[in-house]
Amino acid sequence: MRRKKTEDREQKTENRGQIFFPCLLTSVFCLLIFTSGCLEINKEQTTLAMQIDKLNEQNQQLQKQVEQVKSENEELKSQVQTLSGVPEQVKGENLYHLQKIRIGRYTNLYDKDKDGKKEKLIVYIQPIDHDGDIIKAAGDVDVQLWNLSKEQDQALLGQWHVGPEQLKKLWFAALMTHYKLTFDVADKVDEFKESLTVKVTFTDYLTGKVFKEQKVIEPR
Repeated sequence: MRRKKTEDREQKTENRGQIFFPCLLTSVFCLLIFTSGCLEINKEQTTLAMQIDKLNEQNQQLQKQVEQVKSENEELKSQVQTLSGVPEQVKGENLYHLQKIRIGRYTNLYDKDKDGKKEKLIVYIQPIDHDGDIIKAAGDVDVQLWNLSKEQDQALLGQWHVGPEQLKKLWFAALMTHYKLTFDVADKVDEFKESLTVKVTFTDYLTGKVFKEQKVIEPR
């Protein structure tokens, strides 16, 4: 009798275990699904917030650009109004007449580091207007160094281009008024024992005219 009661209790315990574990697994599964869903929602919310921040930043940048364009437009309008009041005879290229350029007499090769080798070419350029005055004309410059005593395919020793932004920084108005251009020729001129020729091309940005000049430099 006692044995039967013991068996009944064990059977009930086993039955409860069979019911409990499936329920536990179901609860854990549901919890995992819920947690995963929450993580996915949080991820989507974070991504959406980042996109909104990025769009706000882009919008601020566009607003700054619009304000800058408006400011530039107002400045251009002011310039147009100013120019509209200028008499026709002084408009355009008549604001100044760049008549020619002059290569300064001190243009030559120099030994800047005092090692006995002239490794720097210094070119002095003076833009001249119709009154004979030296003016700071805006433009760009091409410089060439030639040895005309050599064969044609070897005569050009070096060439350089100086743009307007760089050129305007090379203006000097002290004892002499000029653009001062310096170029490294250490690998282009082995020995300076014979005449060389410097050729300069100056493009005037106001009129678009091109001015050319050349100068023979001698060893000193």
